[in-house]
Amino acid sequence: MIDSKPIGFITVRTSSTRLPSKCLLPLGDETVISHVVQRAISYGIEPIICTSTDKSDDILEEISKELGVKCFRGSLVNKLKRWLDCAEHFKVNSFHTIDADDPFFDGSEMIESLNLLKSGNFDVVCPTKSSSAGAASVGYSLTREIIRKALKNLEDDTDTEMMWFYLEKVGQIKMINLPETTNNNTKVRLTLDYEEDYWLLASILRILGNNPARNEVMQLFSNNPDLTKINLFRNDEWKKAQLSKQL
Repeated sequence: MIDSKPIGFITVRTSSTRLPSKCLLPLGDETVISHVVQRAISYGIEPIICTSTDKSDDILEEISKELGVKCFRGSLVNKLKRWLDCAEHFKVNSFHTIDADDPFFDGSEMIESLNLLKSGNFDVVCPTKSSSAGAASVGYSLTREIIRKALKNLEDDTDTEMMWFYLEKVGQIKMINLPETTNNNTKVRLTLDYEEDYWLLASILRILGNNPARNEVMQLFSNNPDLTKINLFRNDEWKKAQLSKQL
């Protein structure tokens, strides 16, 4: 494979703890993982399901076959190594990370991020600040080479879930945040970690249909600000959990 079109590595496992097998939960007419795959395709992004070799993830390989998309299986805990092995297997030089927890991502922002990675000769383009704060619109654009450098001297079984911690240690790394592309300042939590997150995400699809545009999703919150109360309080708990993993 050559990078002739935007490529998204859909990072997903079934072994979630806070919300078990959340990627297999029903969402609209599909499951969460099927929805994420179809949304990527709708933006012209080629999805590759990037999961683990653990038996619990056999079902994700089966789903990839049903959907007719590529699948790669690698390390259970070393996410960076899984990405590198996937990139090498499919001969991908750069890609965007699509988290299966973020079913209302903005594919246009992802493509913009990949374009910035290449045009600016960056190693990493990080998400917008609003996305990292819970809006979950865009992931990371990465080169295969920077992941290789981040993995240098790490044991294969290192837990790299907090992958930015390892990327930031690479000397002279060229890294930038994707500039904000919207003027909508509504604070929202559109990622899937807790039961309340699922209630909100499922409600959005019931109101807007199976594959709403990102601006439609944000307009819904602008018109109905009380919707944020369903799960926004979970942001503090999530941040504490992420910090504890780095210690």
